[in-house]
Amino acid sequence: MIRELTPEGVAESRDAVVIDVREYPEFAAGAISKSRLVPLSTLKRAAENWDRSAEYIFVCKIGQRSMTAAQQMSAAGFGNLAHLAGGIDAWRASGLPLDRLETNVWSLERQVRAIAGSLVVITAILGLTVSRWFFAGTIFVGAGLTFAGISNICMMATLLGKMPWNKPRSVSAGKTSEAAPART
Repeated sequence: MIRELTPEGVAESRDAVVIDVREYPEFAAGAISKSRLVPLSTLKRAAENWDRSAEYIFVCKIGQRSMTAAQQMSAAGFGNLAHLAGGIDAWRASGLPLDRLETNVWSLERQVRAIAGSLVVITAILGLTVSRWFFAGTIFVGAGLTFAGISNICMMATLLGKMPWNKPRSVSAGKTSEAAPART
């Protein structure tokens, strides 16, 4: 069974390992002080050597990815699992503190908007000036944004999350981890 915790419930959890499954730009912009960064895309591989009897609390922006992470770990044999209902947004709304690793990091959402907007402008201009076939690019970007809005799965954000500028510059104070997370 996967428990849903309030921000206060997470803050009061002393022995639990808090795993943040967001991508690095989101984590760097504000994270729970005792959390460890393990992006959802790397979770299964990272958790291979974790203690299956330990208590894990998964965190993301709004609670959707953290629930997915907890379900994946439950299917992998982990038993003591919880996730932060409402995610970091709920944590922030509760007035609880967040650690900020970087101040100049662009969120993935901002990166997607900038790239998608640029692609639409470029392909529209090329479609008007060079060949009407470039309008296919505008349609492709629009279709991708529509799919992302309906499904809440953004393939561009997933791809951007793997780019070198969206990776930690250095491991600071043990904040990031793909190996077995240490208990705090």
